[in-house]
Amino acid sequence: MRIVIAGGHGKIALLLSRLLSDAGHQPVGIIRDPNQAADLAEVGADAIELDLENSTVTDVAATLSGADAAVFAAGAGPGSGDARKLTLDRDGAILFADGAVAAGVRRFVVVSSIGAATGDAVPAGDMAVYLRAKGEADVAVQQRDLDWTIVRPVALTDDGATGLVTAGPTVDHGSIPRADVAALIAAVLLDDLASRTLFEVTGGGEPIGAALRAL
Repeated sequence: MRIVIAGGHGKIALLLSRLLSDAGHQPVGIIRDPNQAADLAEVGADAIELDLENSTVTDVAATLSGADAAVFAAGAGPGSGDARKLTLDRDGAILFADGAVAAGVRRFVVVSSIGAATGDAVPAGDMAVYLRAKGEADVAVQQRDLDWTIVRPVALTDDGATGLVTAGPTVDHGSIPRADVAALIAAVLLDDLASRTLFEVTGGGEPIGAALRAL
């Protein structure tokens, strides 16, 4: 499979690319900085330069041409202002989804966030804009003609993979290693699991495949 990952230099994306490459697939990471291409090569991924905040649907569709699946794992990051959370975490995800539709790439996975919400359900506080951006993106993706999966992990850590999670419509807040989120996305793609499903995930006691099949 050829799998194109937006936010290709992010921690989850690099871990996912290594898993996909080791399994004999062709990960492709979208980056803005050409200097990041070497890091992608180290994990077995090709690199494509594209700025989702300054691109059109046609640009994205061309990038996705020939892909079997697309993963949106991009984000403005904790140091960004509110404006970029909207232009990348929300608008970038929607643009990427529209590009997938235009390119005929049906399988589409989004790395969202626990707490993502819209309207009056958005919690107050420092995370409000980020959670609204993620929530509005999630709603828009579900409205597209795609075989989408939306993953909402809890707080992320850099701990080693455990292979064990708890997944469901809602889960207790906690933490989960990025390596387990990457492994879960790989299972979603390679085993064709959890299509048209939105779920939360945290560290837990159930093997990833079993947790996904139970959704």
